[in-house]
Amino acid sequence: MSRVRIAPAETFAFRSDRIAADKSISHRSAMFATLAEGKSVVRNFLRGEDTMNTLRIVEALGAEVEDDGDVITIVSRGIQEPGDVLDCGNSGTGMRLFCGLLASAEGHFVLTGDEYLRRRPMKRVTAPLRSIGAMLDGRNNGDLAPLSVRGGSLKAFDYKSPVASAQVKSAMILAALRADGPCYFEEPELSRDHTERMLSGMGAQIKTENLRTEVQPLTGLLQPLDIRVPADPSSAFFFAVAAAITPGSSAVIEGVTLNPTRIEAFKALERMGADIRYEVTDERYEPIGNIEVRYRPLKAIVVEENIAWLIDELPALAIAMATAEGTSEVRNAEELRVKESDRITTVMTNLQKCGIACEEFKDGYRITGGELQMAGVDSFGDHRIAMSFIVAGLRCGMEVEDVDCIQTSFPNFFELINAIGEVHHED
Repeated sequence: MSRVRIAPAETFAFRSDRIAADKSISHRSAMFATLAEGKSVVRNFLRGEDTMNTLRIVEALGAEVEDDGDVITIVSRGIQEPGDVLDCGNSGTGMRLFCGLLASAEGHFVLTGDEYLRRRPMKRVTAPLRSIGAMLDGRNNGDLAPLSVRGGSLKAFDYKSPVASAQVKSAMILAALRADGPCYFEEPELSRDHTERMLSGMGAQIKTENLRTEVQPLTGLLQPLDIRVPADPSSAFFFAVAAAITPGSSAVIEGVTLNPTRIEAFKALERMGADIRYEVTDERYEPIGNIEVRYRPLKAIVVEENIAWLIDELPALAIAMATAEGTSEVRNAEELRVKESDRITTVMTNLQKCGIACEEFKDGYRITGGELQMAGVDSFGDHRIAMSFIVAGLRCGMEVEDVDCIQTSFPNFFELINAIGEVHHED
């Protein structure tokens, strides 16, 4: 377990094209290559622990993987039964999507993960998959990993999801590709749509109208991927918040996905008063471009819509709320309780240590902006909690415990943060 001390930052002008590659797209590019004919080429793949675990699993499933340090090529030989358990590390995305991918594959597969992932609920994926014939089981009646998947034939379905979750939707879409007829998935609000965009770009017949997605079963293998993974807006958002809370500062993040379902947190920060501009430079699989953020005094807001679009960024947004004038609220975000940590409780606990008046609800929290104070806080093993309070430290100074978890999603985070402020590592 490691600790860092962060000193308050002076005014800065940050610019980078080296923000961590998008984790969601990296996971999917490796997985979806197993459904393609020929060689898939992936550039700028995120080399975090979570995504490298996914790549190792794809290789264990029989794909030929070559990595020259810059470009990853994946040639699928069809999904094969592995000789060992498949370790997803800390990744809920990896485990939940593999459930959908493997539910129709021939063979027996066991998915496990680290101590944190083995505590996270999986029934939201395993239950709908079981309802269409998937043979899935695990601890607590299929709710906790390790999970056992025995691939078999799947029934066509018309499923209405009670939650807006890109992981649930993606698992069901992957299952639908091998079902015995057309399938339909409906969600209460639109969640992130990388799966639909990428699979459609590979030739899958997927059509979305309003909140209802139609998937036709595959008649053959998909076209191989040729993709450069864009920068992750969830990772970029830490630097957006850093600029937004530091007077006179700015940040330009280059080559980031501008998918509308991925930049809602930037729109929220914009509503708080930050000066934010977007520039589209490419639109092959989805819009990609640059985001510029400039400091302006922030004011409080209420966030209660499109929660699925900014769920990962809410801890960092909470830091901005803590410096804003007035009282902010987040509602309809109970999903935060089943992330790498209970992010409602962990954010509130740490903000209170920093002298900020805040209150948690079942589905969110209330934060009254004030003057952040230096404190010693815990990441609770959650990479986004760790990075959010390191960013807070750029405003007031901070000590953050257990920061090794940052490697799961943003391996060069400290290198980039050191360009803004002083970070000292301690054992």
